[in-house]
Amino acid sequence: MNSPIRLPGGDLEYEVMAKLWELGSASVRELHAQVGEPKGLVYTTIAKVLDRLHVKRLVARERRGSTFIYRARVGRDAIDSARARAFLTRLFGSSPRSAVATLVDAVEALDPILIDELAEAIASRRRSKDGT
Repeated sequence: MNSPIRLPGGDLEYEVMAKLWELGSASVRELHAQVGEPKGLVYTTIAKVLDRLHVKRLVARERRGSTFIYRARVGRDAIDSARARAFLTRLFGSSPRSAVATLVDAVEALDPILIDELAEAIASRRRSKDGT
C-alpha cells in the first residue's frame, strides 16, 4: 500500500523542491547559490532543508566524491495536488458547502470571467470522466 505523500514543510522546502524540479539534480552549493543566497540564507540552512526533504523521502541523494547530489523523488504534479488537497481540507473543514459558496463569491469578485472558465473546466472534467 502506498503511503501518503509527506509535503514540504513550508515555503523554503517547496522552493528548494521547485529548483530541483527545474534543474533535475543539484548539490547543496548549487541550491544555496540559486535559492539561499538571494534570500540572505546561509549554506547550512539549505543543507538542513535538504536533510529534512531527504528524511521525508521527497528527495534522493547520491554521494559524488565528498558532495551529495540531490534529485526530486516525487514529481511536481503529485506535490502540487497534495498541497491543494491539504489547503482545501483546511479551508473547507467539515462543512464544505458553505465554504465553496463563499469561495465562488470571492473568485467572482476578483475576476468575473474566471467563474466562466472554472465552469467550463468543471464541465470538461465531467465530460472526460463520463467518456463523452
